[in-house]
Amino acid sequence: MNNIEFELESEYIELFKLLKALKICFSGGEAKMCIEDEMVDVNGELETRKRYKVRKGDIIHFEDYEITIL
Repeated sequence: MNNIEFELESEYIELFKLLKALKICFSGGEAKMCIEDEMVDVNGELETRKRYKVRKGDIIHFEDYEITIL
């Protein structure tokens, strides 16, 4: 498991943009497809909304990554 800490510089970041910003997905389109294909959990629950607003305290699981939002 790869643990990543991501510090927000604003109130939130959209889920697909987070995956792209961390270079876990190569493009926004790829990130959207992964979310649609039910590959992403947020706070232990499946998340299929591409534009889900990720906020401080959220924990995202995708493939072998655990991303903690600071």
